[in-house]
Amino acid sequence: MSSSIAIAGRKIGSSHPPYIICELSGNHNGSLDRALALVDAAADTGCDAIKLQTYTPDSLTIDCDSADFKIQGGLWDGRTLYDLYREAHTPYEWHEALFARARNRGVTIFSTPFDESAADFLDDLGAPAFKIASFEAVDLALIAHVARKKKPMIISTGLSNLGDIELAVNTARENGCEELVLLHCISSYPAPHDQSNLRTIPHLGAAFSTPVGLSDHTHGTAVSVAAIALGASVIEKHFTIARADGGADSAFSLEPEEFRRLCEDCAVAWKALGRIGYDLKNAEKGNLVFRRSLYAIADIAEGEVLSSKNVRSIRPGFGLPPRHLTQILGQRARSQISRGTPLSWEMIG
Repeated sequence: MSSSIAIAGRKIGSSHPPYIICELSGNHNGSLDRALALVDAAADTGCDAIKLQTYTPDSLTIDCDSADFKIQGGLWDGRTLYDLYREAHTPYEWHEALFARARNRGVTIFSTPFDESAADFLDDLGAPAFKIASFEAVDLALIAHVARKKKPMIISTGLSNLGDIELAVNTARENGCEELVLLHCISSYPAPHDQSNLRTIPHLGAAFSTPVGLSDHTHGTAVSVAAIALGASVIEKHFTIARADGGADSAFSLEPEEFRRLCEDCAVAWKALGRIGYDLKNAEKGNLVFRRSLYAIADIAEGEVLSSKNVRSIRPGFGLPPRHLTQILGQRARSQISRGTPLSWEMIG
């Protein structure tokens, strides 16, 4: 498996700038016009891709209000699964317009299919990649079906142990997926910062020889930027026009200016990683003169002994390096040395 992949020609991996996915999710609030406005606002942030979720409430669950089907705690406490998914789903009939709008804006768009018919539908729309959500990472039949499309796949690993991830990865690869990204994920909405366990990111990449990233449900942008420093090549973050407008996922979504800052800060963090090296950097060269070096701090007569009273290590750096101080002290000046003169070997002995 390659250490890098490409989606719509954009290379993704540790040697390439971070790939930032703007997740629109259910923040359209049931309005196609708002969904299109979300696409436009997302495109303006500088993200690399916009992602939808493709399902119907009936493809995810059944309309039932028994205890098993009611959410306990969190943002959606007391709601039935069917009711939540009916509110949050993006209707199939919107997809063509949303795909066209994103493409017109020059931004890659793809989606998360939640069943095989959704994957087929997205493939017919020309989706360049597929996302598998954390909760579906154990649905090996769905993963196999998507993998047979022979397009890049992104699998979120929230709720999965190492064995679950291995099964998902093997299923994808055995069914023809050659370009795979794994996203570390904490499937909590929102996710607590102190449970993010970002140290998992490099381990995940090493364990499965894939590019890795983070599907980030925390508040703010700090966790995503930290993930880049630990080797994440992909960041997925939820997006809304305004949290105050509400929406299924608005509470842990970023507004446009915040998302723009996320894109910029992740790019800066990646550039700052650079490479391992102890050579003098170009930005430092002009400041070499401000290092300490050995200077005469008093007038020194010819033949006078050099001592701590007339020689010191001070700035700037035009004299002998400070490490030679012990060799200098106790020797005599070959000629007169004026106060403020940088010392050199020719003046001593």
